[in-house]
Amino acid sequence: KVSCSLLSGFSKPCGIIRGAESKGLGIEIIQNSKKVLASLQKGHPTFKPTLAIVQVSDEDLVQEVNQNFAKEIGLHVIHICLPQGSSEDEIVGEILRLNEDPTVHGVALHLSENAYSSKILNAVKPEKDVDGVSDVNLGRLVRGDTYNCSVSPTASAVMELLEKLVKTVDGKKVLLVETCGPLEASLQCLLQRKGAMTMSCQWKTQQLQSKLHQADVVVVGSTKPKEIPVSWIRPGTTIVNCYPDFLSGKISLKFERWIQSQQYREWNLHCLKLQPLSPVPSDIEISRGQSPKAVDVLAKEIGLLADEIEIYGQTKAKVRLSLLERLKDQTDGKYVLVAGITPTPLGEGKSTVTIGLVQALTAHLNVNSFACLRQPSQGPTFGVKGGAAGGGYAQVIPMEEFNLHLTGDIHAITAANNLLAAAVDARILHESTQSDKALYNRLVPVVNGVREFSSIQLARLKRLGINKTDPGTLTADEINKFVRLDIDPSTITWQRVLDTNDRFLRKITIGQANTEKGFFRQAQFDIAVASEIMAILALTTSLADMKERLGKMVVANDKNGQPVTAEDLVFSSFLWLLYYLGCKFSFCIFQGTPVFVHAGPFANIAHGNSSVLADKIALKLVGEEGFVVTEAGFGADIGMEKFFNIKCRASGLVPSVVVLVATVRALKMHGGGPNVTAGAPLKKEYTEENLQLVADGCCNLQKQIQIAQLFGVPVVVALNVFKTDAHAEVDLVCEIAKQSGAFDAVPCNHWSAGGRGAVELAQAVRKAASQENHFKYLYNLELPIIEKIRIIAQKVYGAEDIELSPAAQSQISRYSKQGFGNLPICMAKTHLSLSHQPERKGVPTGFILPISDVRASIGAGFIYPLVGTMSTMPGLPTRPCFYDIDLDPDTEQVKGLF
Repeated sequence: KVSCSLLSGFSKPCGIIRGAESKGLGIEIIQNSKKVLASLQKGHPTFKPTLAIVQVSDEDLVQEVNQNFAKEIGLHVIHICLPQGSSEDEIVGEILRLNEDPTVHGVALHLSENAYSSKILNAVKPEKDVDGVSDVNLGRLVRGDTYNCSVSPTASAVMELLEKLVKTVDGKKVLLVETCGPLEASLQCLLQRKGAMTMSCQWKTQQLQSKLHQADVVVVGSTKPKEIPVSWIRPGTTIVNCYPDFLSGKISLKFERWIQSQQYREWNLHCLKLQPLSPVPSDIEISRGQSPKAVDVLAKEIGLLADEIEIYGQTKAKVRLSLLERLKDQTDGKYVLVAGITPTPLGEGKSTVTIGLVQALTAHLNVNSFACLRQPSQGPTFGVKGGAAGGGYAQVIPMEEFNLHLTGDIHAITAANNLLAAAVDARILHESTQSDKALYNRLVPVVNGVREFSSIQLARLKRLGINKTDPGTLTADEINKFVRLDIDPSTITWQRVLDTNDRFLRKITIGQANTEKGFFRQAQFDIAVASEIMAILALTTSLADMKERLGKMVVANDKNGQPVTAEDLVFSSFLWLLYYLGCKFSFCIFQGTPVFVHAGPFANIAHGNSSVLADKIALKLVGEEGFVVTEAGFGADIGMEKFFNIKCRASGLVPSVVVLVATVRALKMHGGGPNVTAGAPLKKEYTEENLQLVADGCCNLQKQIQIAQLFGVPVVVALNVFKTDAHAEVDLVCEIAKQSGAFDAVPCNHWSAGGRGAVELAQAVRKAASQENHFKYLYNLELPIIEKIRIIAQKVYGAEDIELSPAAQSQISRYSKQGFGNLPICMAKTHLSLSHQPERKGVPTGFILPISDVRASIGAGFIYPLVGTMSTMPGLPTRPCFYDIDLDPDTEQVKGLF
């Protein structure tokens, strides 16, 4: 039976006019919604389901009904009430703001009918589109992809009610009356998929009486006009009223799907096929010959959400740190470190092995794997060594974008570092030329008649033990303490940096202009990747941790011998803002496998490893059975030692396997072969079979295996094979490696064959990762600084003892008194020898390791001694790499990179 009063007076979100039965169903939907939301919050206690409704009207009834309904089911609703007449751009602006708000899980629109423009509807992010109004969601619905699309809750509720009351709509005639726009499209699609025949019309449509009489089901989208008699509706017709369109009980489905989207997702990775050529083309030709997968497609395949990446072109993106919070309960995968023997100046291919290994694991063994690499510095890229993208058919692409700037992180670090250096010198100048009163008036100025401390200045007052908040109440002594840092210029350790090899900046004089009023001093430039800020980027575990570390950076001592920090300069928060973008990851690909590229500290003058955050997120993404492969710079004596003693302490992560990269070429050099010089042809000893030279040089490989074993981690030797290597030489190296304690030793041909050439290595790594792990640190942090340096020198390098210069001894005493004695050690030493002398190859013995100076990176969290004549600013060779690098004006492509 039809009740006209019910038809025109419904105020529930969606109902059916069959008296008590319809009321019961409405209550049932609400109860189901309450149960679903309660269940979601029980499993995720911190989850607060929040819906934002953008409303352009002053209808208090809309807000009241929505708030009451939301309260009933346990939903938090935010009403954004824009004034009547708001422009399209104003509405879109509000929607875009809500899109980026991580606390808002759904966005609904309540606008006048003529305000629903395509621009407004498509401004709503598909993942937050509660009403399914965007073209993306409607398109997915039409294709039948109901799992990945948002369907109008009103349409879903109509279908649920019909299923309960008419059992099936198959073969039924359904009339949609004034269900306009996305709601009408959704209903038509859902009903037709169930076999219904649908018609649409308005209340003013001609032949409305005939259409109503023929319909088995009528869905009404607006109030029935009084002039339309009830007699036009055939008795027994099911009528669903979805007006007014407020919140629906099906809204809970949106949040259920949101919760599901936050869980770990199985990978659906489609690897790209390789067709290796022989002879192997140049690296840049190979890079351009492979069409990379779009980075947003790759991100989806490995379980990243759309709002977790920021796209940089077609092949790069940054990944948000929120990903780590989302996957915090996911079990980590296996953690693999790639290190190497003492290299030639040409490098032995650790990056290539890293890429080849993950290609083999993912593309050939169907194991989820991630590579985590450092961002290359322009120093070696334009100097001697070239880029760091890998090589051959095992490289990160596009290699020119990878090697040149990437997403600009190193430049951001350079700017932040140099701003702090400028602040140090400027503060000394201003303090030397102004009275306490003048300084105070400038540091805490009167603005609009009011003088106030900034929040950063209040924090400095608190550190000084001054518990006052009114600038007018400080005593003369307190003002003196507040305004004067009294930096001793001779103790400044914070240097300016540049991402270029420039030997003439190793010692300079600054402040010689007349405007600096006679304040000049000797200073120097370091290469940008030696900046403490770079080390902090690599070692930080969160944004909060990063901000704290930046504040702790010691830039100098005051005239009383106390450390002066970035925080004392009231600088850390601004530095944090300038530097913040660098704490998201760049994301590159090759053969369809994912790579995180984040941070780029050198291993000889810094700790030489990519970031902790990149490793942690990758370990979550690969899943429990997956692998994350990261690389430590130079030989195991340098990069690997720092990985274990510094990076693992910061991250709390335990490595599963060490892959030790060796080449026949480097082993021959260590066996007494002639010097290897970048840019010069290799001597015949390196291109002809010479088993004795290889056997003699394996002492270095054996020593590096022993160093890895000091940390209790299984070692797999990866012999990076060159076309000039004889089979007998390859077999000899693998045999000696196994005899020396390696879990396995395998030849690798990934450079010429891609992932297929590293399958045997991947299999060996999987087996080694299943072995019992006895990981341990080399030294106890409580030991004195000198003793920790001695342990590294003797146990890792093989030195007889250490020798400290007077300057080094003085700095160690100062750092110990200042409370920095319990930090790990980061040795700055040549990478070309186990000793401090680059020309001593093999395994030098009987040497005394000279420590010329000792510095402290308090924010990064380590003490770093400088060994011998080690410089923190490289120089250019006679013929640098940039001689061969050019830009083709016709194709706009870079030439000559390698």
